[in-house]
Amino acid sequence: MRASRKGEAMDLDKPADDTQAARADTAPPSYAPQNYAPVPQGRGARMAHMGAMAAGIAGAALAGGLRQLATGQKPHLPDLVLTPANALRAAQSLSHLRGAAMKLGQMMALDAGTVLPPEFTAILATLQSDAKPMPPKQLQHMLNAQWGAGWRARFSRFDVQPFAAASIGQVHRANDGRDMAIKVQYPSVRASIDADIGNVAALMRLPGLLPRGADLAPLLAAAKAQLHDEADYTAEAGHLHAFGQWLGDDPSFALPVLCRDLCTPQVLAMTYLPSAPLLQSLGPAPQPQRDAAASALIDLTLREMFIFGAMQTDPNLGNYRYDAAAQRIVLLDFGAVRPIAPVLRARFRNLLNAALNRDSAAIFTAMLEIGYFSPTTPAAQQDLIMRMFDLAMAPLRQDSPFDFAASDLLVRLRDMGMALGRDMMHVPPAETLFLHRKIGGMYLLASKLRARVNLRALIDPYRHAPAGQDLA
Repeated sequence: MRASRKGEAMDLDKPADDTQAARADTAPPSYAPQNYAPVPQGRGARMAHMGAMAAGIAGAALAGGLRQLATGQKPHLPDLVLTPANALRAAQSLSHLRGAAMKLGQMMALDAGTVLPPEFTAILATLQSDAKPMPPKQLQHMLNAQWGAGWRARFSRFDVQPFAAASIGQVHRANDGRDMAIKVQYPSVRASIDADIGNVAALMRLPGLLPRGADLAPLLAAAKAQLHDEADYTAEAGHLHAFGQWLGDDPSFALPVLCRDLCTPQVLAMTYLPSAPLLQSLGPAPQPQRDAAASALIDLTLREMFIFGAMQTDPNLGNYRYDAAAQRIVLLDFGAVRPIAPVLRARFRNLLNAALNRDSAAIFTAMLEIGYFSPTTPAAQQDLIMRMFDLAMAPLRQDSPFDFAASDLLVRLRDMGMALGRDMMHVPPAETLFLHRKIGGMYLLASKLRARVNLRALIDPYRHAPAGQDLA
């Protein structure tokens, strides 16, 4: 498969020496050719892959149950299904499928203990790592379809090996006079979303995986809509442009600029920003610099919720990098942006104020309105949710820096969530879970930065709506 390159023949299936050499200003290619893995295409192929995984899990559970019976033990179905071997089987299969199957696995790891058993969310958490890239022939096919044959002649440089690969697409370095990062979607991702979600839903219905009667249909419907949005790179381009406008004057952040002439619904072209992983850059930095970065990211989350009315809900650490020369946080990946309706912003603001005022009645009302529990949720579960929320709000009530690294708050919340998840029937609304995914991700990032942040000082400016906002 050959294409013209400045009058020189080039085989796209083989790296070109001058385009694949590691350079000082760019991340070296992360993948060797032997690590390529074709993306399964077609509903039948993807369904067969999921079916084999489900059959393997069920078969392993059956064999384990028979072994327990043979020794006189009474089998406990959840323990048989949620084994380390089954965890590895599920993670490897979803990662191989990529696309919506892998992305849904990441999205479902939203709030351990409140939707799925913590053992299953631990399985899904392994899907945050990089996926294997598609082979060069699949890449060539995708770009031919998007840009037309002969597209290679436009570029003085196009790195065949991606420097990043995730659930929906992979990212290549390129230059046509502009230094660019080009995200190319995997084939069949958009067409397979509905089927993939149905297949993952069937997997979650394996006996013993979820509490009996748990209704995940609303969450799966919201995830399906979100995935259709994320697979539309035209929509992501719009989100990137909007955040660029909102943050254009903020010295704390840098965002890529769209290269619109190369963008399509399945290709997103943008300027390349030299940077390094945030934790790698700031981990050894002085305390004030780490505190400032964590404060900027937490404040951005508050602005997203209460000012912008749109939140980037994917807290994957790979989306946050650092430009040491400019001392700015580089923000990447705006596919998971979700709108926050004015009425929901108002309810969260009411909940925030009630919590800071320690008004138990107002907290209960606000949590009921948001959907943390329903009127029919057993009183014991309502009480546990209220206590979890009160514990989570403690760092926001203290008028002094909160030391993320020294706190065991996440461990205590996890333990309470595990107790809740064993019997929880009510699933909070999807939009609430997506927001919590981002908030939890920011807490984890601040903890890894060993930051100390006065959270009360950060949230005080957002306790009251700007004029004209949040009017129901």
